[in-house]
Amino acid sequence: MAVYIVLLGPPGAGKGTQAKVISEKIKLPHISSGELFRENLKAQTELGKLVQGYIKRGELVPDEITIGMVKERLEREDCKEGALLDGFPRTRAQAEALAQMLAQKGETVDAVPYIAVPPKVLIERLSGRWSCRAQGHVYHEVYNPSKIRGVCDVDGSDLYQREDDRAETVENRINIYFEQTSSLIDYYRSRNLLLEVDGTKPIEEVSREIFLSLEKVV
Repeated sequence: MAVYIVLLGPPGAGKGTQAKVISEKIKLPHISSGELFRENLKAQTELGKLVQGYIKRGELVPDEITIGMVKERLEREDCKEGALLDGFPRTRAQAEALAQMLAQKGETVDAVPYIAVPPKVLIERLSGRWSCRAQGHVYHEVYNPSKIRGVCDVDGSDLYQREDDRAETVENRINIYFEQTSSLIDYYRSRNLLLEVDGTKPIEEVSREIFLSLEKVV
């Protein structure tokens, strides 16, 4: 039987890092919705052209297009043993579409690790980033500060904060995430698939907790 894992976590939870670790450890292809969009746009596939049209008009890409991209990706040879999904589904409607998609092959989602981190911690993680103007070296006020405040250690240029890294922007992103995914989290919890892990711990400990929770599945 193929194994399908959905990895959930808010921005700043370290989901990308954990997805790479899980994918390598259990030998499942890591399918990122963001990468799928970029791949289809670059290759100018039929789905990619549709996506491009919505982006140009400043509109949200409809679920059916995103679902179509995921469906096509899961049908490739490297997914015959399953996959690790990252960034999809984002909503309950997408989760239900994924369930139907897998049911057609006699498969199901096997587990949904959820990296839980309080909003306050997420805001601290994401809003503390500063970049140097010369070459874009990245620092963090708490986790990786420059030796001299406001000055890049490498080239001596001044540090600035991008619009995306400002506290108010970060807080808005996080609020939107929780609003959009609360029903998704409830959906998987009600099906006894949600495996909640503490994302405030060090990376290695989070990885260990995820693997322990997946032992019955993989």
